[in-house]
Amino acid sequence: MKNFAIILSVILMTGGPALIAQEAPTDELSYIPDISLDMRFGYGHDFAERAGRFGGNGLFLDINGQITPNLSYSLNHCLANFEGWDEHGFGNTHWLTLTYENDWFYVSAGKEDVKIGSFEYDTYDMDSYMEMNSLFWNNISPWQWGVSAGWYPAEGHTILAQACNSPFSALDTPNLFAYALGWRGEWDVYESYWTTNMWQFDKGRYVKALNLGNRFHFNDFSFDLEYTTRCTDIRNAFTGDFTLMFAPSYEWEWGRAFAKVGWERIKEDNLGYEFSGDNLFYGAGAEFFPFKEYKDIRLHAIWASNTDLTAGHYLNIGLTWKMNLTDAGKKLFNKIKKTKNE
Repeated sequence: MKNFAIILSVILMTGGPALIAQEAPTDELSYIPDISLDMRFGYGHDFAERAGRFGGNGLFLDINGQITPNLSYSLNHCLANFEGWDEHGFGNTHWLTLTYENDWFYVSAGKEDVKIGSFEYDTYDMDSYMEMNSLFWNNISPWQWGVSAGWYPAEGHTILAQACNSPFSALDTPNLFAYALGWRGEWDVYESYWTTNMWQFDKGRYVKALNLGNRFHFNDFSFDLEYTTRCTDIRNAFTGDFTLMFAPSYEWEWGRAFAKVGWERIKEDNLGYEFSGDNLFYGAGAEFFPFKEYKDIRLHAIWASNTDLTAGHYLNIGLTWKMNLTDAGKKLFNKIKKTKNE
């Protein structure tokens, strides 16, 4: 009931002006916020546990809009998920940012993603399958309060920096911070997302990380090749705790086929893993758009296995739906307007 009240109040505050703005000149329509409810559900079966069930993977309220040509805002709030948790305050909010951007730099403040140079880590929850992902993805909190900035030295390139709360911080452990310096680049056949990071876990003590995310494009075929290393002692930088991953993908008009294989070595106790040793994770899947002209509904089927999380084989079949409330509101307004004019 509380979540329904949140949805209703947000829609009334943001969607109401959007409907009224239908009378505004065309150049003002960009200020109408994009509001959607994103959800995914399906059937998952863990063969090692001989257990299966239907369930939802999440229900997210997503709002993006412009205040001025250079000032924008973005909100993503988890209304429900498979575990059914309901954290206090902003615990269920993934991101809530206010961003100023011009032709050569941006500055953003609020709750946002921790800048970590990995396309796996950078993927939206509704487009990611946790059973196929690394232990690092499954253990390190990606959403923290802080500030970030970026400079555009050339077209397609961003030099970025961030200071935020540490992924290891909590309400009862203040004064733990994280810092990132990174580079994102884009060419016709290659994208980069590289960062160096320091995540504080105790007074004066940090986990240091080097994250090298690489994505290659060849027409409809692409693949990610990523390497991440983490350590508290720089002497163990490349041998103690690392993740190596390869993820190919092929897209066509009404679908996508993808796979992933990765190897992790977990020795860094300060990362808080319950697992220690070598973790092999791999899987494959496909996504389909059953309606050619409507890409907001997507079917999926994935198979995954890894050393730790499933310790066997896992299968998930389901559906993802992006309910565009802004478009629905526009259509409703136009229908009411047409009825009144008849």
